[in-house]
Amino acid sequence: MATRTDAPTRREQILREAARLFAERGFHGVGVDEIGAAVGISGPGLYRHFAGKDAMLAELLVGISGQLLTGGKRRVAEAAGGPETLLDSLIEGHIDFALDDRPLIVLHDRELDRLRDSDRKLVRQLQRQYVELWVEVVREVYPGLAEPAARSAVHSVFGLLNSTPHLGRAGSLPGRGATAALLHRMARGAFASAAD
Repeated sequence: MATRTDAPTRREQILREAARLFAERGFHGVGVDEIGAAVGISGPGLYRHFAGKDAMLAELLVGISGQLLTGGKRRVAEAAGGPETLLDSLIEGHIDFALDDRPLIVLHDRELDRLRDSDRKLVRQLQRQYVELWVEVVREVYPGLAEPAARSAVHSVFGLLNSTPHLGRAGSLPGRGATAALLHRMARGAFASAAD
């Protein structure tokens, strides 16, 4: 008999494999049977967990936007040290996302328009809140930076960090630690340049 903790684990497996497959072959290039096979269940068995592929896509894209915002708020709430330390923590959190969830970045870029309007609006709302959280911290670190410039800088840094799927195959990168350190230096450099 399945316990309550089994269902989220299976859902997470399904979502992880769906994200990978959708990123590799596109949303319409993947069937429920393939997703099911990737997690060891029949395609129709997925319907015990999700209403369909559209529901998986929505949960993936709304979910990651919510997780980024929640993680950012947690970092702000738990911040020990000044704004510089907090900015470094936000950058590290986003780098973790960019390196560990590369399929979700590809999925967002390619498939966001496939979401229902209400889900797409929710994704955008969560993303705006995440950006504004960063803008506030960036302006504490660089008080001379006007709000519109800080917002542009944050979007630019997100573009830089979210470019990781285009850096090559995971095995072709110099290693996670070295890549994370490089991305961190580049993000801080971009903010410093915006403040000059």
